[in-house]
Amino acid sequence: MAATTTASNNLVTRLATDFPKITFTPGDDFHWSPEQQTVFYDLSQPYYAPQLLHEAAHGILGHDRYMYDIDLIKLERAAWEKAQELALLYGIAIPEDNIEEALDTYRDWLHARSTCPQCGLGGIQQRSGDYTCPVCAQRWRVNDAR
Repeated sequence: MAATTTASNNLVTRLATDFPKITFTPGDDFHWSPEQQTVFYDLSQPYYAPQLLHEAAHGILGHDRYMYDIDLIKLERAAWEKAQELALLYGIAIPEDNIEEALDTYRDWLHARSTCPQCGLGGIQQRSGDYTCPVCAQRWRVNDAR
């Protein structure tokens, strides 16, 4: 366990050194906070390195907000692409299956939000949180939950 902890801390230290504008703070999960310019991480999670690199990539790329739900998927894809670049620099493998599995969670989220509650077909996002069905004209609002 000591070797894993040392390796974990070394990666965090290297990222903090290489990207001094980003703060790295232990937390209950992995996420990027644009307001705090902080990557929160949980090194007790199995296979933590790809997720740590992914969240760092959000910070490096300056990801802040998104207007439409589809934009979130674009940000996630860009962060995984940057994480793959970082992985090469740090000698870490990120299997493509892991990336696609992570992106699938957002695709599933988007599909669920955009499904018309009336007829079950795909709706079109009009504004942040507002959808309209092009088939039955049903309108609905979704919350910010992911």
